[in-house]
This record gives sequence, C-alpha cells and structure tokens, in this order.
Amino acid sequence: MRIIIEYESSWRNSFLDGSNNEDLPKNGRNFIGSMTALKTDGNYKSQKVTKNTVMGILNRLIGDQRKLYQARSEPNYYFKEIEEILSESDIKDIAVLDQETVFLRNISGSTDQNAFTGMIKAQDKAFTSEFSSKFWGIIFQDIDTIVQFILAEDYQLEVFDGALDPLVVINQLEELNNLKPIELVDELQKAYEFIVKEFPDVDFKLTAKGLFTPISFYTSALYLQISRLAKDYDLSEILTKSGGLSGISKRGFTKKDFMDRYTTGSKKMIWGNPYILKERRKGEGEVVMPLTKASGRLEITLNLSKNQVQDLEEKIENAGVSSFYLGKKSLAYVTDIR
Repeated sequence: MRIIIEYESSWRNSFLDGSNNEDLPKNGRNFIGSMTALKTDGNYKSQKVTKNTVMGILNRLIGDQRKLYQARSEPNYYFKEIEEILSESDIKDIAVLDQETVFLRNISGSTDQNAFTGMIKAQDKAFTSEFSSKFWGIIFQDIDTIVQFILAEDYQLEVFDGALDPLVVINQLEELNNLKPIELVDELQKAYEFIVKEFPDVDFKLTAKGLFTPISFYTSALYLQISRLAKDYDLSEILTKSGGLSGISKRGFTKKDFMDRYTTGSKKMIWGNPYILKERRKGEGEVVMPLTKASGRLEITLNLSKNQVQDLEEKIENAGVSSFYLGKKSLAYVTDIR
C-alpha cells in the first residue's frame, strides 16, 4: 500500500526544547527560539521527516488527534504491528527547501536585555551623595589607574567632576564592555591574582587565548571601593539587601537589571523576535541561518496484507480528514492511495 501526500510550507525547525514524543515536563517545554537562546549550542534545531512523523500522520488520517506517545501507550494501539515493520526506506520525502525570516511571538515573559521603561531616577542618592563622584569615578579611569587602585588600598583617585546619572553610568559601562580582552602581564597579572583571591566565589574566566576582559577589572574595583568607602560613609541606601549593586556583578553588568533599579517602570517585555541565527565559521565567515520551509511530496509505503489494506483504507475514508499539518504550520493532504 502506498499513500501519497502533498504538502506546502512545512516549517523544518523546532522552537522548544525537549521532545514531542514524551510526556510534558511539569512546567512545560522551554522556548528556545529567542535571539539570546539561539546563541546556545544546540538550540538551533533543524528537523526532517522521520518515522515518528509518518506514524503521527497515519494516526491523524484515521481520526486519532492525540500525541503520538499517547496513542502508542494504548494496549490496543492500531499501528503497533505496522510500526514494527515500517523502516526509513519505506519513507520517501521529495521536498524543495526554502529559507525565510519569520517573526515569532514569545509569550514566555522574557525581558529585553538592553531596554527599560519609565522615567529615570536621576536624583537617586547613588548619584547625588557626597561619595558618588568617588564611587562612580572608578569607571572613568584608564586601565593602568584601575590596576594601581586594586593593588593599593590607600590609592587616591582623582575626583570625577562630571555629571552623574543612571544613563551616564550605563553608557560608560557599555563603552568599557566594548574594550578588547587584554593579556595579563606584569601589574595586570598581579591585579588579576588579587581580585581572584579577594573574591573566591567568582569565576573570573579567561578567554580561549588566555586573555582577560577589562570590564571585570572595573566592576571588581567598584566592589573594592564599596568596602573602602563604607569606612567613612553609609552606603546602605545604594546597595541591595545582599550588599551588592543592582545589575552589576564583580564580572560585568546587565543593563536591564541596572536600569530597573533606577527607573520608575518595570523591565521591558519582549513579545517576539525574528528567527535567525548568525554565527562565524572558520573558512566560511559569517553564516546566516533563518527558518527552513519545505514543500513537496511524501510517499509512504506500507507492506500490508490485503485485509490490512482494506481495513486501513476504510478507516481513512471514514475519518474523512481533508487536510492536516505535516510537521509545523504546513498544509498537507492525501492525493492518492494505491
């Protein structure tokens, strides 16, 4: 028996982790199609027609709309014998592949890493207090000065006389974050060893080439300055309950968390994003991978007895399924049963 199916615009990517062929986790499957999640290895998932796809189609054609794993769990599963003899060679997928950029809706509650809402609290005590220029002045120094500050507890920085507010600070942090990793030699190596010893709970990672990101020197210096200024000033109103800085860790910073502390609004929600992955490959340069769509014909060959063929064909006709999905989002329909 041969079932011939034609289909249009079958999406050949997965946007959720886990498997569709097993029970849902307690909190559901996670959305991995966001711009941030796609950067993680393995989250860009390409799919193709498999035996599971075909078994799902066959169950749908006889009117069973349950998940495939649910149908398989039944003791009187109709396709049990057929599934045992069906092989990949019995499945012929003749498809034309296209690539397309689509915008996915994301209702998982993700927030924008680089945006904020509401009015800025420019008069917050973190920026208007007597110690503010001494504290935030750290991030306006050159790297040599920061190294000296880290190594010498009594080192006196030049007083920063510029205007301070949340935007000035976050813009400067972003500038520092763009600095290229540096080689740890001489005083830089000593400063690195100092912060590693001073903050043993922090993993100050080096790059694959053994380089270090300068931003971590600056943010670590801010935490050293907290302990040094605390001897003369009350810093409780600018620190979190755990004694840290909102949005700033000893290794770096997160803009959305920093601005959340100094704005009247909440974090900006993300309601979707283009599904596209860009990565650099050796010898190829930048490779762009958007959504893959497939259109074509699927031929399923079933080695059945005459009675089995008649029974299956009758069930398909009785169910009267006119169109269905093949994979994700496609329009598929049976054109012939031979």
